[in-house]
Amino acid sequence: MSEQAQENVKEEVNETKQASGPVRLSGLFAFKVGMTQVVEESGEMIPCTVFQYEPWVVSQIKTKESDGYEAIQIACRPRKEKRSPLAQQKKLLKAGFKSGAYFVREVRGGLPEGVSLGANIAIESLKKGDLVKATSTSKGKGFAGSVKRWNVGGGPAAHGSCFHRQPGSSGNRTWPGRIMKGKHFPGHLGDETTTVSNLRVVDVYSDDGIIILSGPVPGGRNALVRVAKQN
Repeated sequence: MSEQAQENVKEEVNETKQASGPVRLSGLFAFKVGMTQVVEESGEMIPCTVFQYEPWVVSQIKTKESDGYEAIQIACRPRKEKRSPLAQQKKLLKAGFKSGAYFVREVRGGLPEGVSLGANIAIESLKKGDLVKATSTSKGKGFAGSVKRWNVGGGPAAHGSCFHRQPGSSGNRTWPGRIMKGKHFPGHLGDETTTVSNLRVVDVYSDDGIIILSGPVPGGRNALVRVAKQN
């Protein structure tokens, strides 16, 4: 694509963004910073998780006519041109990106009123007091035994029992003569998609891009977390 064509696309996107303004969705994507404590007006101290919100841009609008369902695709954090696939560069150019983006996510549901390509996602989509659920990839903890992975009781702790933190017998008698499905064995712990519900938005600082939720949220530091309103 020529430089003149790129400039024309950017001008069209800028005009559309000025006309439409920020878009509010039913949820946001933010990066986990860590945990802190907040003292409420009643004097109660509650544990909270802090998130850093970075600007997200509408990169694609999916409709039932073209894609079979309604959704908004959003992109965040531009990446260097030499590290961006050519297909992604061409696709995100209309959204205002010079090259590709590190994070591209999709929010399904009805299309908000006035949504347009290249529009910014407003952090005001969440407000203080909202009840939300957070979804992220939990911390990976490697290979773990049954006691740590499944919280099984284990064997006696006395000396000589020879059975402390083992899964126990896994077989059966002649019938059914096999290991039953769902038996708790050692294996890979963590590193899976986890959702925590009934979290409350303690506060939203729009100028600093800070979102504070009550309680713990899955994922390590800098993990990308989806925060969605609960119906």
